[in-house]
Amino acid sequence: MSEPQSTADHLTGAQSLVRSLEEVGADVVFGIPGGAILPAYDPLYDSTKVRHILVRHEQGAGHAAEGYAMVTGKVGVCMATSGPGATNLVTPIADAHMDSVPIVAITGQVAGPSIGTDAFQEADIRGITMPITKHSFLVTHPEDIPGAIASAFHIASTGRPGPVLVDITKDALQASAGFSWPRTLDLPGYRPVTKPHSKQVREAAKLISAARRPVLYVGGGVVKAGAARELKELAELTGIPVVTTLMALGVFPDSHPQNLGMPGMHGTVPAVGALQRSDLLITLGARFDDRVTGKLSSFAPGAKVIHADIDPAEISKNRTADVPIVGDCKEVIAELVTLLRSSETHPEISEWAHYLQDLKKRYPTGFELPDDGSLSPQHVIKRIGEMTGPDAYYASGVGQHQMWAAHYLPWELPGRWLNSGGLGTMGYCVPAAMGAKVGRPDSVVWGIDGDGCFQMTNQELVTCALEGIPVKIAVINNQSLGMVRQWQTLFYGSRYSNTDLKTNRVPDFQKLAEAMGCVGLRAEDPNDVDAVIDKALSIDDAPVVVEFVVHKDAMVWPMVAAGTSNDDIKVARDLAPAWDGETL
Repeated sequence: MSEPQSTADHLTGAQSLVRSLEEVGADVVFGIPGGAILPAYDPLYDSTKVRHILVRHEQGAGHAAEGYAMVTGKVGVCMATSGPGATNLVTPIADAHMDSVPIVAITGQVAGPSIGTDAFQEADIRGITMPITKHSFLVTHPEDIPGAIASAFHIASTGRPGPVLVDITKDALQASAGFSWPRTLDLPGYRPVTKPHSKQVREAAKLISAARRPVLYVGGGVVKAGAARELKELAELTGIPVVTTLMALGVFPDSHPQNLGMPGMHGTVPAVGALQRSDLLITLGARFDDRVTGKLSSFAPGAKVIHADIDPAEISKNRTADVPIVGDCKEVIAELVTLLRSSETHPEISEWAHYLQDLKKRYPTGFELPDDGSLSPQHVIKRIGEMTGPDAYYASGVGQHQMWAAHYLPWELPGRWLNSGGLGTMGYCVPAAMGAKVGRPDSVVWGIDGDGCFQMTNQELVTCALEGIPVKIAVINNQSLGMVRQWQTLFYGSRYSNTDLKTNRVPDFQKLAEAMGCVGLRAEDPNDVDAVIDKALSIDDAPVVVEFVVHKDAMVWPMVAAGTSNDDIKVARDLAPAWDGETL
């Protein structure tokens, strides 16, 4: 962040806010005006540096800011008024907190003297969001606005990225004061560590050299650190197999022979098997999430753990680390590579590598086409990826289509995948895709959504149409809440309580898309899939919605049932666990 000279300009708090956004390089704000934040919208109207995109719901503003941040590496910005405007941002703020996305949420607040009186549209948004923000500010004086904005952007983007809230009272926006940009930031106690302790890295290198069944367990922190090149260098130097979590897809190419795929509840058999039978987990920017570990007490029982993360709170939180390393993953991996290159000993893992390659051959991740000739959702998603290619950006909603996207889209490059991993937010896809397209206007952006998720936030397609944001949204329509239905099939005796969306063209997604200013397309026959995708790809001057009417009972496999051991992974319904007690 630049440190311009302080100025003595006399500005209103609202003018100071807009000037501050310009100073930190914010070029896009997603938001909706309302009473308490209204003073800020007047000077924003005149700004030539900050584009405001008027969304249709504050949740859309927050997810759009996330999508923008994820594809640009910059801080995403959303803005809302007090009370319900601010509370509508809670879900995207929580989402950004779980997935370490740098956003700044700016909210209006009732005038200072009215705080605590239950004034019209008053909500203690700072208190409400305290557990789900890196930090928050309540600004009650106009002269404090520049410092709050400068600090918010710094905190959001450094260390482990995350959301920061700046709540500004209406009277602070209306009052005047001299504008003074801070030369330095006074943030006592905030000193994120990026350089790892060399002794710990040396200990890690020793464990790696001695291991016989090591695995590189790679999480989203490696993506955030921009460490894809360093990771590939480490993997190829040592020959150690790699598993990439849901948040790390693409940071190590799917096509690389050492990539075993995604671990976890719906991970590949080779990835899950590698973790379970490993003697050393080299954990980089991952947090031993329950969706990866399954029953924690039975996870990787014979493995020692190297755990590197920029957030010290994550280390040994769920699994005790034998070698804890606090630091930026890019620096950690680079130092490991240097040490291992100079070492005379490298891990002898030929037997281990052979075993895992055999697992890949025996348990490929695939799917069967429906017997009735209806559309396979896996086939649809696979063809979107094949016809579009790995350079595109792909956002997804949450559920079955999210898992199929993780398995069947081409993950060859880092940062091309946007999804709600930690919070699992239905409705994430459309606004996140919108934000991604704003951040990368020259790239193709697909949203892979379900008919349930799509009906939560599809109103942002109006924003896309009016603002010239030509996203492409594939609606995988199985006429149900698919993942919940799958669980009801497997664990609740096929009692489908409130998961049947009974669409029968209500709504008619094609007509709905057209009503919102988009191009609406539909495919119901397998023979139409390629032509419809090709048509969507040919349109680059308007948003496109493609409804794919798919088989209702397609399921996501492999699967580890919640609360069970990863050793119980199944590749299809009613089958014994994949390896049925097999040991190395």
